[in-house]
Amino acid sequence: FNTNDPRGAGGLAADLTAMASASAHVLPVVAGTYIRDTSEIHDHIAFDEEALTDQARCALQDMSVQAFKVGFVGSPENLSAIASVTTDYADVPVVAYMPDLSWWDELAIESYLDACVELLLPQTTVLVGNHSTLCRWLLPDWEGDRPPNAREIARAAAVHGVPYTLVTGFNAADQQLESHLASPETVLTSARFERFEATFSGAGDTLSAALCALIAAGTDLQTACAEALNYLDQCLDAGF
Repeated sequence: FNTNDPRGAGGLAADLTAMASASAHVLPVVAGTYIRDTSEIHDHIAFDEEALTDQARCALQDMSVQAFKVGFVGSPENLSAIASVTTDYADVPVVAYMPDLSWWDELAIESYLDACVELLLPQTTVLVGNHSTLCRWLLPDWEGDRPPNAREIARAAAVHGVPYTLVTGFNAADQQLESHLASPETVLTSARFERFEATFSGAGDTLSAALCALIAAGTDLQTACAEALNYLDQCLDAGF
């Protein structure tokens, strides 16, 4: 479940590319479309929940699935529709990616995030998001002298039923970026990336899609996370 990105960098375009690279067959359910170019999002048009549900139910009645990936779907109503679908497949893992929504209207953001907390997170197996995005969302009242670490973010997600959180883009002291797969109790796996001067868009969709495809193939979570992070690093090095 994701939004169309006419640039081809994120959204369903990133999902299809990353999952195909992991030899997964994708059943793409379009939740809406961005109106955007390479520099900014100008608007977003969400499909109504009936159109989303019909796409998913029709495909699922005909084909089996091993994992769900949920990206940005545009409205609380669509989140409700997805929750209704995934509830019927309780044994199928759900990878949920939360992008930066700062381009959107504040009231729309608040309604969307509230619906995520109430409807999607209780069914999420792995929550994926950038460190700053997840901190603003899950720990808005943080008052510590340092930013929250991955375990603290994972504990905040676990309050809403999420067992694992993949936190990306953590600023390390040596000018590198770190990503951590964490549970409330421990950090399960980590990766470090050299920071270099460039702007990337769609990396979160690419990472979460690769992770979802590897989980669908039966790869254990820690290995799947390490392989997905390595895949993303290769994509960034290649300038994709």
